[in-house]
Amino acid sequence: QVQLVESGGGSVQDGGSLRLSCVASGYIYNRHCLGWFRQAPGKVREAVAATYPGGSMYTDSVKGRFTISQDYAENTLYLQMNNLQPEDTGMYFCAARTSGCRGAWYNSVSWDYWGQGTQVTVSS
Repeated sequence: QVQLVESGGGSVQDGGSLRLSCVASGYIYNRHCLGWFRQAPGKVREAVAATYPGGSMYTDSVKGRFTISQDYAENTLYLQMNNLQPEDTGMYFCAARTSGCRGAWYNSVSWDYWGQGTQVTVSS
């Protein structure tokens, strides 16, 4: 079992920044893929970014604005979000994928463990 606990959400004006954190515990291994998803009201959950030892990937809409990183010693995943826009508003979820980051990492169905989420609200 893997437990994931997110924090760091909040309300900001457009152009602002936030940093999300996710502490992982339990049977978490370096080979696991860790990532962030988000879900806006009335919309499907979408992939934001994912990371594994040696690489990371992003959805097109956040490239150049968001940075995913991981502190392996502290088992903590981060998402630095800069130049936030109203369309970034949503509940942000941390997730773990035991099969790694290869393949359709953007497909939420293929992820095994989820946190409870942290709300991000960006106003114009």
